[in-house]
Amino acid sequence: MRFSGDWRRDLAGMIDEARGLLREASESGGEGSRPLEVIGVSAPGPVDLRTGTLRNPPNLPGWRDVPLVEVLSETFSVPVRIENDANAAALAEHRFGAGRGATDIVFLTMSTGIGGGVLCGGRLVRGARGFAGELGHVPVVPSGRRCHCGLRGCLEAYVGGQGWAERLRRVVPRSGRIFELASGDRSKIGPEVLLAAAREGDTLALSELSRWLDLLAAGLVPVVMAFDPERIVLGTIAVAAGEALCFGPLRERLATRLWPHQAESLEIVPALLGDALPEQAALAVAGAGDPAVGTDRVRAAATMR
Repeated sequence: MRFSGDWRRDLAGMIDEARGLLREASESGGEGSRPLEVIGVSAPGPVDLRTGTLRNPPNLPGWRDVPLVEVLSETFSVPVRIENDANAAALAEHRFGAGRGATDIVFLTMSTGIGGGVLCGGRLVRGARGFAGELGHVPVVPSGRRCHCGLRGCLEAYVGGQGWAERLRRVVPRSGRIFELASGDRSKIGPEVLLAAAREGDTLALSELSRWLDLLAAGLVPVVMAFDPERIVLGTIAVAAGEALCFGPLRERLATRLWPHQAESLEIVPALLGDALPEQAALAVAGAGDPAVGTDRVRAAATMR
């Protein structure tokens, strides 16, 4: 659904949409259908997990201090579980995707920005204030460019899709394959066009990709040292780049930056859930409080983008 900036009206629309989905589910479920048991919410942070409140998500203007869990639980009279969307995505990849079978994983969303989630011993690491896993804000360039979070030198400012696109639009010349693939429109230059040029062997594209990989490796080293994961799952841009352009070269870079016994056993793999991730993330949150809860017992999930 589209968000207007008036959270009361937006939330009323979301609730109406959820009621419609629940009616459809109950009508198509036959005799074995169950009533609503739990609602899982994957929401853009920051989220106050103690109160179930959305604080001030940057991509939901007007949604400030929204008591989301309270409203949903009162409306539907069932427990409501909420996580910020990056943590929810980590749970989903762990349960349904590329993290299955591992107990200690790090997951990075790699789209417009860089979000992260960490599971240790199969449990999500939230931290004292619920902000653990903000891996996009690991500093990789001391006193570097300002990130949208307000800090300087963050991984997100260099490796996130928006930050990378901003750089490419500054440095790519009018002559050359990258500009050609963007149809001569500088506003269309971004990771997708860069990767297309790199696959053709364009020298500038490969150079910029190498720089991007160096910065990504620099951001992952402290993550590996801090959490010692058995598997790192990377999404979106990394998935689009694939094995030859991203995962193979990234493993090589990390092998020179980590202790040999770490690098040898560390798995770095692409996320698997793709377009299904938002819905699977909410389902994973709904079942997070009880590992025995499967998707067949989850009757509703809400995803906010």
